[in-house]
Amino acid sequence: MNRDKQRGQLIVLSGPSGVGKSTVIAELFSQRKNIHFSVSYTTRAPRVGEQDGVNYNFVTREEFEGMIARDELLEYAEYVNNYYGTSMKVIEEKLEAGVDVLLDIEVQGAAKVRARCPDALFIFIIPPSFEELSRRLHGRHTDSEEVIAGRLAKAKEESTQIANYDYLVINDKVSNAVREIEAILTAAQCRVKNREMIYKGVFAL
Repeated sequence: MNRDKQRGQLIVLSGPSGVGKSTVIAELFSQRKNIHFSVSYTTRAPRVGEQDGVNYNFVTREEFEGMIARDELLEYAEYVNNYYGTSMKVIEEKLEAGVDVLLDIEVQGAAKVRARCPDALFIFIIPPSFEELSRRLHGRHTDSEEVIAGRLAKAKEESTQIANYDYLVINDKVSNAVREIEAILTAAQCRVKNREMIYKGVFAL
């Protein structure tokens, strides 16, 4: 029996800064095929070590505003005079080809995606404790105490939106978090609407 999907699944992953999303995503991608990571577009300049098309798609403000005018963006926002957004065109091409697409975006962007793509899977990742989140942020040795305090305050603020998500994953250990996300994706794939062609083929409906 052909288990290939007619259409890919759009997956939205959110979580506070320092929760370990990047590590979880990297591990998920090393284990799962047929999944695409959506690289956001931005008008800000690349930072040291960042690569165009890998970390972000770096474009001019004029190019970005052209994408807005043509309604090519699934969601976008402006932070500190720079635009950030997700291309709907690229996502649609992948989904139509039966490829799952993962978006790593914050809660405001996720709300915009939810309004336009209600069939997407929304997953929120949290740390095992608030103290552990603080420890992880301090352990990066990249931010001042003031910045870390701001990130922790933002995490509490974002947590008020968790009820709007479909699934909650606890990143106590990366392998456990990935296993839970894998289970969520498998369950989504088994939804009746995602296997319509299969059951209609079996029963010749």
